[in-house]
Amino acid sequence: MAKKKVAKKKTVKKVTKKVSPDKILHDSILELIRITSTVIPDDVQSNILKALKREEKNTSAKYAMDIIKANIKLAKNKSQPICQDTGTIVFKVYHPAGFSQLAFRKICEKAVVKATKLGYLRQNSVDSLTGKNETMNIGPGHPQIHFIEHKRKTMDVKLMLKGGGCENVGAQYAMPYTQLEAGRDLAGVRKVILDAIQKAQGKGCGPGTLGVCIGGDRGTGYNHAKDQLLRKMDDKNPIKELAKLEKDIVETANKLGIGPMGFGGKTTLLGCKIGTLNRLPASYYVSISYMCWAFRRQGVSLKQDNSISKWLY
Repeated sequence: MAKKKVAKKKTVKKVTKKVSPDKILHDSILELIRITSTVIPDDVQSNILKALKREEKNTSAKYAMDIIKANIKLAKNKSQPICQDTGTIVFKVYHPAGFSQLAFRKICEKAVVKATKLGYLRQNSVDSLTGKNETMNIGPGHPQIHFIEHKRKTMDVKLMLKGGGCENVGAQYAMPYTQLEAGRDLAGVRKVILDAIQKAQGKGCGPGTLGVCIGGDRGTGYNHAKDQLLRKMDDKNPIKELAKLEKDIVETANKLGIGPMGFGGKTTLLGCKIGTLNRLPASYYVSISYMCWAFRRQGVSLKQDNSISKWLY
């Protein structure tokens, strides 16, 4: 009896489509935007919870802090923006030598457009002359992307979403500031910082955090003040005098009675971070950048294939 021939099964090789580094980078930036917009960093949330415990029951301050806490939880669970004002988009890119800034900017802008379409960002970049809002957060000066070369082969990308309300209560003082009898010294710096807090009166969605720069010119002073907001809330200034001033500003501000949203209470500031830049003898600026309670900043370290290796905050 003849044996039946058994047909051999053909081996089908699975073809794995290789994902390009540009696609991986796009997805990494998109995820960075999503997390920054929808999740408060741990160090900031820790300070907010401490502030909540300080406020007395059955007060407007306690009510405001309870709403803030609920808002944070809801935004994270639903992966929706913490605030309807998703802010000016500010990237800090720390990259190795031989890095193409133009290529990164192009990929980054695509990720911003995608994030806007998905609702992680609101479409709120407006033409300053016409008032029209016809783009997906892309336009002159938006997003802001600042490049810094470092010696490592990998790349770090930090993102800050800076709301317009808190930007409105930023301030800059040319010292000496005679209205307060504030001179060109740390005592004078203290006076003008506290003046800026007093003038804000809860506007800018307090309790907030201050980034301060002593020195520089008008432009670099404001930029360096914002850079201070990239520091962790629980870090300590390496300059002893500034560490002392940072602590004093927070403690003094929280005794002013302004409180959350200006409703009164024990928490006006969550933190204060102060840096310095060299200046010209003729100029002495103190620049103050205010960040609202919705302190949206995050960062990632990227592997050489552009995938996320770790979160920085």
